[in-house]
Amino acid sequence: LFCTGAVYMHLLGRLRLSLIGVISSGAAPSAALRLPTMAGVRMRGAGQQARMMGSVRDLNDQGVEYSVRKTEAAWREQLSDEEYYVLRQKGTEYPGSGKYDKFYPKAGHFVCGGCGAPLYSAAAKFDSGCGWPAFDRIVKGAVVTQTDTSLGMRRVEILCGSCGGHLGHVFEGERFTRTNERHCVNSASVRYVDAPLPDGAAETKVLPEPEDDAAGAKSILSELLGKKGGQGD
Repeated sequence: LFCTGAVYMHLLGRLRLSLIGVISSGAAPSAALRLPTMAGVRMRGAGQQARMMGSVRDLNDQGVEYSVRKTEAAWREQLSDEEYYVLRQKGTEYPGSGKYDKFYPKAGHFVCGGCGAPLYSAAAKFDSGCGWPAFDRIVKGAVVTQTDTSLGMRRVEILCGSCGGHLGHVFEGERFTRTNERHCVNSASVRYVDAPLPDGAAETKVLPEPEDDAAGAKSILSELLGKKGGQGD
């Protein structure tokens, strides 16, 4: 369901950007009903999207200030069109289209496509069948999160902790692996390096452990019974 929903929301996002482009250009409304190509989205919607995202691109839930900071002109010069669209404009590549979707190296690691910061070991990558590269753990401190309420749903966005580049989203509760986390990452956001992670780099989950509802209920019940007992003494 997460995969089907992700594709659906991805297409809705494309349509939303198309509408933005049509409104900006003054085209006939019927033109907005055609889902755009990736190039069409960038041509018609990128400018408007950049204006909308410009004031919030540096935000994250942890209040972290990124150590790698560049002007948008510098990012455009450094990155390919696809990389810029995903990393700096929070875009999403089409499912199944990324070069790392079905790439499962036995060694090495993945770094941020924007600044080269180490993110994931090859061992953390697994096949979720969702159409995007999936990882179940990340180098500790390598990412920050941002609550994402776009497209009518609430998700947890993951961004590079060094440059703020958009990586994707993290989901939990699917029981794919022992960490119970799936980092749904765009291929355009990362780059594979055929070398081990730097010395001392430890991998961990991103999301906090969920509270034990059963234990919490038992604790509350014990407290209530204790109070009741005290009143009867």
